[in-house]
Amino acid sequence: MYSIITGDIVGSRKSKTTDWIEGLKNLLSQFGSTPKNWEIYRGDEFQIEINNPTEALLIALQIKAYLKSIKLDARMSIGIGEKNYTGTTITESNGSAFVFSGEGFNRLKKDKINLSINSENKEFNLECNLVVSLALTFMDNWTSQLGEYVLIAIQNPNLSQEEIGQKLGINQAAVSRRRKRANLDLLLECNDFYSEKVKKLR
Repeated sequence: MYSIITGDIVGSRKSKTTDWIEGLKNLLSQFGSTPKNWEIYRGDEFQIEINNPTEALLIALQIKAYLKSIKLDARMSIGIGEKNYTGTTITESNGSAFVFSGEGFNRLKKDKINLSINSENKEFNLECNLVVSLALTFMDNWTSQLGEYVLIAIQNPNLSQEEIGQKLGINQAAVSRRRKRANLDLLLECNDFYSEKVKKLR
């Protein structure tokens, strides 16, 4: 079972490509190589393959947090399924995971939502998308400071608040306030819920 994230940058036309593309490339390169595992194409669209679907939501959250940190956002669809053909680039590869991701992505604008999960299991989709929709009520409102904090906190789960503060140049009390305003604990619970549900799909 594979997971494919298909996305595009919200607000990219209002900013220079140089404002976001290198940072996004650096982030995506942590999860594989381009163009086999991920690719940015047609200006502001991207696709990434994740071999372990339980990690897909957390990766999507990191992408969102990074873009929020530079006052942008992303529309993303997570597709879960199979990969039947491996091309030289990810956009040439195919399988149900790609189909589900593409179908979900095409519905995002119509549904006026920035993140969705799509698989062949309708009950799984319903439960996970309900949780994601609730999380989006605060994620979509993250400031650049909160986006920056969330990205560092997710990528460094073993760091103390004081150590995260050193990275951000703020004190421990300010880190604690950002954690609360970002609803990070609730977000991690949402991710745990998703991961457990994915394990039961196997």
